[in-house]
Amino acid sequence: MTSASEPTVPRHMAPDDGDRRPLRTEHKFSHVTTGRYLPTPGKAPGWPFTDIGLWMIDAASGADDWIAELVDWRREHLIRIGYDDANYRRPELQWAQCNFVHAQMMVEDRYFYDPEAGRYTVDRYLDDLEARFGGVDSVLIWFVYPNIGIDDRNKTDLAHDLPGGSEGLRGAVEDFHRRGVRVFLPTMPWDNGTRPPERSDWDAIAALARAVGADGVNGDTYNGVPRAFFDAGDAIGHPLVLAPESTISAEEALIWNVQSWGKKAPDGPVPPVAKFKWLEPRHMINYENRWGRDRSHDLQYIFFNGIGCNAWENVWGIWNQFTPRDAEALRRIATIERRFAPLMVSMDWRPYTPTLQAGVFASRFPGDGMTLWTLINRHEFAVDGEQIALPHRDGRRYYDVWNGAELVPRIEDGRAVLSFAFEARGFGALLALDAGSEVEGFEAFLATARARAQTPLQSLSTEWRSLPQQLVAIAPTAPAAKAPEGMITVPGGDFDFVVGGIEIEGNHWDGVDVQYPWESSARRNHRRRMRMRPFHIDRHPVTNAQFHAFLADSGWRPRDAHNFLRHWQDGAPPAGWENKPVTWVALEDARAYAAWAGKRLPREWEWQHAAQGGDGRLYPWGDDWREDAVPACNLGRTLRPPDDVDAHPAGASPFGVMDLVGNVWQWTDEYVDTHTRAAILRGGSSYRPQTSHWYFPQAYRLDQHGKYLLMAPCKDRSGCVGFRCVADAA
Repeated sequence: MTSASEPTVPRHMAPDDGDRRPLRTEHKFSHVTTGRYLPTPGKAPGWPFTDIGLWMIDAASGADDWIAELVDWRREHLIRIGYDDANYRRPELQWAQCNFVHAQMMVEDRYFYDPEAGRYTVDRYLDDLEARFGGVDSVLIWFVYPNIGIDDRNKTDLAHDLPGGSEGLRGAVEDFHRRGVRVFLPTMPWDNGTRPPERSDWDAIAALARAVGADGVNGDTYNGVPRAFFDAGDAIGHPLVLAPESTISAEEALIWNVQSWGKKAPDGPVPPVAKFKWLEPRHMINYENRWGRDRSHDLQYIFFNGIGCNAWENVWGIWNQFTPRDAEALRRIATIERRFAPLMVSMDWRPYTPTLQAGVFASRFPGDGMTLWTLINRHEFAVDGEQIALPHRDGRRYYDVWNGAELVPRIEDGRAVLSFAFEARGFGALLALDAGSEVEGFEAFLATARARAQTPLQSLSTEWRSLPQQLVAIAPTAPAAKAPEGMITVPGGDFDFVVGGIEIEGNHWDGVDVQYPWESSARRNHRRRMRMRPFHIDRHPVTNAQFHAFLADSGWRPRDAHNFLRHWQDGAPPAGWENKPVTWVALEDARAYAAWAGKRLPREWEWQHAAQGGDGRLYPWGDDWREDAVPACNLGRTLRPPDDVDAHPAGASPFGVMDLVGNVWQWTDEYVDTHTRAAILRGGSSYRPQTSHWYFPQAYRLDQHGKYLLMAPCKDRSGCVGFRCVADAA
């Protein structure tokens, strides 16, 4: 799930591509590279990676020689891969060349799907992005990780389990198209531990894309999406734009991957050049820094290279919103790139156009009758005055399109010297219009830019903060003096509640995992000394037989019935399953059962107290793992039936509570923030899909819990999740 778009460097400083000729250091521009520093002779090897001497960099003095060699480098590499630009000339794929703002979006995002109304809310999702940073040109509808692996459903199964199935997803795609937004679907090569698919990855994803009307495929962890996906789309008459997440490693993949992601561009005094943008200026890169809180360098890299942004904010349910300054900077960048989209793919693009002030860098994007320069100020201070000198022609006019003003140049020796101001770490954009050239709606465009420029970026907040979460309330039950049948009383007393989330990503970020009511924000690790009140808890998880009785007595039928008890046959559990824990029930289904039974779902700390007792043990039976205390681990690709709830008495807790760990996960609490809902699952299951560390991890230890993102019952239900109930004690 990590990758990088390699910065371009000249051939003698390029990443190893099989050319074993020695590096040359005699160029006067050898101090300056696009993201790498080559030491001059006599300097210690560690010198380029410190800040000592970087003030000596003079980017202007050798830029022309450096670019000339970079042109040779491009020519050689295109020959090496037998480059053919036919796919960049295909009209049905050219939309990617102006796909400047892309967003990976989670289907669990509450702005995209309203769980209470039970419907997709694409307009709400897009309206929010329009208001904050000017909207997006495409989205990646992400329905897989981090929940995949909770059971044996594979990546395309999860797409069909979205609300309304493929038809529901098609309706959402049509809503995006109505707003002019293109749609990608994900695929990943690492999903080989869940249910085997009926067809190849490429045929399956191409068929799904055609069925729902999606426009492209994102290759998660791919270093270039294989040609098979491209050919599969063409074979069924549904051409697809392919966009690998990771850096294209085999350069010939540039031929059919007309778009890609980029990330981790080095933040030095000289801005990097995007390698694949240089090799093919029509190749769109959406730069992504999912965990970044300050995106000023990212946005400068985007603007300098004339590429796009992956405005990814909901990262696996962890909200990392663009700060107001970065959001407004993105709005202004995207507005210019969209307005002058044909120039941004100019085959004569030239980075490192000479400027007049140190630390100010420019790229030139020439076109018919007009030229655009994008400029960035790498300094932490504002820079004013004369910035650039350009060859002048009679009748040519110059515009500061970042600030919305016409510029009056100083003409000297056939050059137009132009003055304007930069904010600290700021941006600039200059347009030269030849005599007779026009831009449609240009005056209105300038007026809008001028109005926006009245608010300096520096005046906007750069403060980042995580979203506050709320614990969903659970109504108490009628207090019972004695444990009802099938329940065990857990006495009150002091309890050290110590638990941590097992999310694969997020490190120890503020905002990872959940926020307990006594905490100021969500975080991964939690500890609290609690005074527990006594309660009663089911000795075993609720069984299929018990749930069958509930349905017969209550008449309960969920509003969203997809996957509801999908393992049952003709409205009843299969023969021999009566005493196994019921699964394929959503959180809503479990709550309905609990209310019917006069019970409720347990608070997480109640579940842990019942499992752990008062000595902080790692497992209900002690501190050492016991194979006889749990069902045998299932390492296969498909689910097998759970064990009976009373099959492993050695796994009982100090209070005698059974089947807590290793059979099926169990629903407990729900947390919600503005964008995401999630449930806390306890106990783990017997199913452990192999081949990848990206699958939903198990949490058998009593000091660990799983965070399961919630969207809708149809997708939330799982063959590996059940529940047990509690009741309040008098």
